[in-house]
Amino acid sequence: MDSDASFLTARILHVIGVVLWIGGVAFIAAVLLPTLRRMPDSEKSLALFAAVEGRFKLQARFVTLITGLSGIYMLAWLHAWDRYMDPSSWWLHLMTFIWLVFTLVLFVLEPFLVRRGIHGKAKRDPARALRVVHRMLWVLVSLSLIAIFGAVAGVHG
Repeated sequence: MDSDASFLTARILHVIGVVLWIGGVAFIAAVLLPTLRRMPDSEKSLALFAAVEGRFKLQARFVTLITGLSGIYMLAWLHAWDRYMDPSSWWLHLMTFIWLVFTLVLFVLEPFLVRRGIHGKAKRDPARALRVVHRMLWVLVSLSLIAIFGAVAGVHG
């Protein structure tokens, strides 16, 4: 595969990864959590959320990894590391920050800290746990949409 084709492949994988990753998070924030929060039994809602989140976590880990690797490849291919020093590439900083937050949560915090601390607190007050997760996801979705907007505008003028 020539270098132009490999760059195109990386760009395609990057965009598909972002769509599956942020689209999934947006679905959870906009559809799943509001539905669960309206259910009368908070414990059942929390159990259903845990089941759905467990399935999505596998997808999110895979596409987050693909998104990060393809992003690094594109930066290297373009020799664009200096864009991190350019304030007009603010969207690149935001994309990287969001990727780091999600990667940290998916690969470090969730497996080691969340299971131990948050699950116990969630069982004591399931409604509050769903409310907190809902707010956190909306913050991350909002930042992600701003980064996507900036990236499309920044890359395509």
